[in-house]
Amino acid sequence: MAFRTRSLLVSGAVGTLVAIVGMSFAVADESATKGSAAATPPVAVEDYAYPGAADILATQGIKLKKGDGRILLVECDTTPGEIKVHTVKDDAAGRKGNYCFRATAKTGYLTLELPRVFALETAEHPISADLTANGDTTTVDVPKDGFESVGEGTVGGAQSVLVEIRVTG
Repeated sequence: MAFRTRSLLVSGAVGTLVAIVGMSFAVADESATKGSAAATPPVAVEDYAYPGAADILATQGIKLKKGDGRILLVECDTTPGEIKVHTVKDDAAGRKGNYCFRATAKTGYLTLELPRVFALETAEHPISADLTANGDTTTVDVPKDGFESVGEGTVGGAQSVLVEIRVTG
Protein backbone atom coordinates (compact mmCIF):
# COMPACT_ATOMS: atom_id res chain seq x y z
CA MET A 1 0.00 0.00 0.00
CA ALA A 2 2.87 2.36 0.77
CA PHE A 3 4.27 1.63 -2.68
CA ARG A 4 0.97 2.46 -4.27
CA THR A 5 0.68 5.72 -2.31
CA ARG A 6 4.19 6.71 -3.33
CA SER A 7 3.36 5.97 -6.99
CA LEU A 8 0.28 8.13 -6.81
CA LEU A 9 2.21 10.95 -5.14
CA VAL A 10 5.00 10.77 -7.73
CA SER A 11 2.48 10.59 -10.57
CA GLY A 12 0.60 13.58 -9.14
CA ALA A 13 3.82 15.56 -8.69
CA VAL A 14 4.93 14.79 -12.26
CA GLY A 15 1.47 15.72 -13.57
CA THR A 16 1.51 18.99 -11.67
CA LEU A 17 5.02 19.75 -12.92
CA VAL A 18 4.01 19.04 -16.53
CA ALA A 19 0.94 21.29 -16.14
CA ILE A 20 3.04 24.14 -14.71
CA VAL A 21 5.68 23.84 -17.43
CA GLY A 22 2.98 23.67 -20.11
CA MET A 23 1.33 26.82 -18.78
CA SER A 24 4.70 28.59 -18.74
CA PHE A 25 5.24 27.77 -22.41
CA ALA A 26 1.72 28.93 -23.26
CA VAL A 27 2.25 32.28 -21.47
CA ALA A 28 5.69 32.69 -23.06
CA ASP A 29 4.28 31.87 -26.49
CA GLU A 30 1.40 34.35 -26.01
CA SER A 31 3.73 37.15 -24.88
CA ALA A 32 6.08 36.45 -27.79
CA THR A 33 3.15 36.77 -30.18
CA LYS A 34 2.03 40.03 -28.58
CA GLY A 35 5.58 41.37 -28.61
CA SER A 36 6.11 40.58 -32.27
CA ALA A 37 2.75 42.14 -33.19
CA ALA A 38 3.70 45.32 -31.34
CA ALA A 39 7.07 45.34 -33.10
CA THR A 40 5.41 45.09 -36.53
CA PRO A 41 5.11 48.54 -38.13
CA PRO A 42 1.62 49.76 -39.05
CA VAL A 43 0.34 49.28 -42.56
CA ALA A 44 1.05 52.27 -44.79
CA VAL A 45 -2.05 53.79 -46.35
CA GLU A 46 -1.58 56.36 -49.09
CA ASP A 47 -3.92 59.33 -48.73
CA TYR A 48 -2.51 61.12 -51.80
CA ALA A 49 -2.09 64.39 -49.87
CA TYR A 50 0.33 66.78 -51.56
CA PRO A 51 3.62 66.77 -49.60
CA GLY A 52 4.50 70.08 -47.94
CA ALA A 53 1.11 71.62 -48.81
CA ALA A 54 0.94 73.80 -45.68
CA ASP A 55 4.35 75.36 -46.38
CA ILE A 56 3.47 75.90 -50.04
CA LEU A 57 0.25 77.68 -49.05
CA ALA A 58 2.12 79.90 -46.59
CA THR A 59 4.94 80.80 -48.98
CA GLN A 60 3.33 80.71 -52.43
CA GLY A 61 -0.37 81.36 -51.85
CA ILE A 62 -1.66 78.18 -53.52
CA LYS A 63 -3.55 75.42 -51.72
CA LEU A 64 -2.51 72.01 -53.07
CA LYS A 65 -4.72 69.21 -51.77
CA LYS A 66 -4.33 65.78 -53.33
CA GLY A 67 -2.94 64.13 -56.41
CA ASP A 68 -1.39 61.01 -57.81
CA GLY A 69 2.13 62.50 -57.86
CA ARG A 70 2.19 62.96 -61.64
CA ILE A 71 1.57 66.72 -61.63
CA LEU A 72 4.11 68.71 -59.64
CA LEU A 73 4.30 72.40 -58.77
CA VAL A 74 7.53 73.85 -60.19
CA GLU A 75 9.12 77.26 -60.60
CA CYS A 76 8.03 79.00 -63.78
CA ASP A 77 10.90 79.20 -66.23
CA THR A 78 11.58 78.28 -69.81
CA THR A 79 11.58 74.53 -69.15
CA PRO A 80 9.67 72.89 -71.98
CA GLY A 81 6.51 71.04 -71.14
CA GLU A 82 5.19 73.25 -68.36
CA ILE A 83 1.52 73.70 -67.64
CA LYS A 84 1.06 77.37 -66.79
CA VAL A 85 -1.85 78.79 -64.79
CA HIS A 86 -2.35 82.57 -64.99
CA THR A 87 -3.96 84.28 -61.98
CA VAL A 88 -4.63 87.78 -60.76
CA LYS A 89 -1.63 88.54 -58.55
CA ASP A 90 -2.52 89.44 -54.95
CA ASP A 91 0.37 90.36 -52.66
CA ALA A 92 -1.94 90.52 -49.61
CA ALA A 93 -2.92 86.86 -50.13
CA GLY A 94 0.61 85.86 -51.16
CA ARG A 95 -0.67 84.82 -54.59
CA LYS A 96 1.68 85.07 -57.55
CA GLY A 97 0.60 85.97 -61.08
CA ASN A 98 1.62 82.62 -62.58
CA TYR A 99 1.96 79.06 -61.34
CA CYS A 100 3.65 76.30 -63.28
CA PHE A 101 3.29 72.55 -63.12
CA ARG A 102 5.25 69.69 -64.64
CA ALA A 103 3.52 66.52 -65.76
CA THR A 104 5.65 63.42 -65.23
CA ALA A 105 3.33 61.07 -67.16
CA LYS A 106 0.68 61.10 -69.87
CA THR A 107 -2.09 61.01 -67.26
CA GLY A 108 -2.41 62.42 -63.78
CA TYR A 109 -4.47 64.64 -61.53
CA LEU A 110 -4.06 67.29 -58.87
CA THR A 111 -6.78 68.86 -56.73
CA LEU A 112 -6.11 72.35 -55.48
CA GLU A 113 -7.63 75.74 -54.71
CA LEU A 114 -6.30 78.65 -56.71
CA PRO A 115 -8.53 81.74 -56.87
CA ARG A 116 -8.81 84.31 -59.66
CA VAL A 117 -7.56 82.11 -62.49
CA PHE A 118 -8.02 83.77 -65.88
CA ALA A 119 -6.04 81.57 -68.30
CA LEU A 120 -4.54 78.09 -68.73
CA GLU A 121 -1.61 77.30 -71.00
CA THR A 122 -0.13 73.94 -71.99
CA ALA A 123 2.94 72.71 -73.83
CA GLU A 124 3.60 68.98 -74.18
CA HIS A 125 0.42 67.62 -72.56
CA PRO A 126 -3.27 68.37 -73.09
CA ILE A 127 -5.19 69.02 -69.88
CA SER A 128 -8.70 69.15 -68.55
CA ALA A 129 -9.38 71.57 -65.70
CA ASP A 130 -12.31 72.13 -63.35
CA LEU A 131 -13.08 75.67 -62.21
CA THR A 132 -15.81 76.86 -59.86
CA ALA A 133 -17.57 80.21 -59.92
CA ASN A 134 -20.75 81.21 -58.09
CA GLY A 135 -21.39 77.62 -56.98
CA ASP A 136 -21.13 76.15 -60.50
CA THR A 137 -18.31 73.93 -61.78
CA THR A 138 -17.09 74.20 -65.35
CA THR A 139 -14.69 71.83 -67.11
CA VAL A 140 -12.30 73.30 -69.65
CA ASP A 141 -10.18 71.24 -72.07
CA VAL A 142 -6.91 72.74 -73.26
CA PRO A 143 -5.12 70.94 -76.12
CA LYS A 144 -1.39 70.30 -76.33
CA ASP A 145 0.44 73.62 -76.98
CA GLY A 146 -2.83 75.43 -76.25
CA PHE A 147 -4.01 78.54 -74.44
CA GLU A 148 -7.52 79.01 -73.05
CA SER A 149 -9.02 82.06 -71.38
CA VAL A 150 -11.25 81.12 -68.43
CA GLY A 151 -13.22 82.84 -65.69
CA GLU A 152 -12.67 86.57 -65.59
CA GLY A 153 -10.30 86.21 -68.56
CA THR A 154 -13.40 85.88 -70.77
CA VAL A 155 -15.82 88.68 -71.60
CA GLY A 156 -18.21 89.00 -68.67
CA GLY A 157 -16.62 85.98 -66.93
CA ALA A 158 -16.89 85.53 -63.17
CA GLN A 159 -13.98 85.21 -60.79
CA SER A 160 -13.11 81.49 -60.83
CA VAL A 161 -11.25 79.10 -58.56
CA LEU A 162 -9.20 76.34 -60.19
CA VAL A 163 -10.04 73.14 -58.27
CA GLU A 164 -8.58 70.32 -60.38
CA ILE A 165 -6.07 69.75 -63.18
CA ARG A 166 -5.96 66.48 -65.13
CA VAL A 167 -3.33 65.58 -67.70
CA THR A 168 -5.17 63.74 -70.47
CA GLY A 169 -2.51 62.58 -72.88
